[in-house]
Amino acid sequence: MYSNWNFKESLKDCSVLVTGGSKGIGYHSALAFAENGSKVAVLARDGKDIQEAVRLLRKTGNENIVGIQGDISNQEENKQILQKVVTAFGSVDVLVNSAGINRPKSTLEITEEDWDQILDINLKGAFFLSQEVCNQMVQQKSGKIINISSQMGHVGYYGRTAYCASKGGLELMTKAMAVELAEYNIQINTVAPTFIETSLTEEYFKDDYFKEKVINNIPLKKIGKPKDVVGAVLYLASDMSNLVTGTSLKVDGGWTAW
Repeated sequence: MYSNWNFKESLKDCSVLVTGGSKGIGYHSALAFAENGSKVAVLARDGKDIQEAVRLLRKTGNENIVGIQGDISNQEENKQILQKVVTAFGSVDVLVNSAGINRPKSTLEITEEDWDQILDINLKGAFFLSQEVCNQMVQQKSGKIINISSQMGHVGYYGRTAYCASKGGLELMTKAMAVELAEYNIQINTVAPTFIETSLTEEYFKDDYFKEKVINNIPLKKIGKPKDVVGAVLYLASDMSNLVTGTSLKVDGGWTAW
């Protein structure tokens, strides 16, 4: 019954859209889907980054890779993004909302501009792109949405008030959408990682004090790598998670278990 139950069989030929797909967790998620035979659209704001990501992804031997330049905080662009994926692949079976930004500042220093930029991409953009995709998923009566959240959607931390607000909002947004769209066989979940070694966190970890402080908050005493998060993404995208919706899969080394 379970001997042929694997990611490759489950994900082969499905159509996947990954936002923030040119770097970090988004890129590694796109790579995993590409290696498992999915049709993959990677979305990012920088055209050169997209071209490089597409080039690398096609080195897997999978030619069903497209790059899309766009800004998910712009609702009109979200409509165009969906249309481009549908034109290329016919549908969107899986959406991975990985695009995100942070502006590490204290509560007393953060500006309205900082706040708006973080919430516009991390929360507003994720919602309105999901809304567009869900309208298509409703028609096909199936789909999976995986929102890349953070442990900071469950706990507070220094210099991350706006970021925590955006990820906490993403967590409850996910629950509400999952309840509403369950009747259409659409599963919506989050993956909530701890600090992960990416180009975005590289500068943080040059500070030995900061790095030690982070590790001391993780019971497993290690900082994550993108591949640690990708396993959770593939699970939630696959048929193995067909009864999982409205939940958060924490990949945090035990940070939130304290």
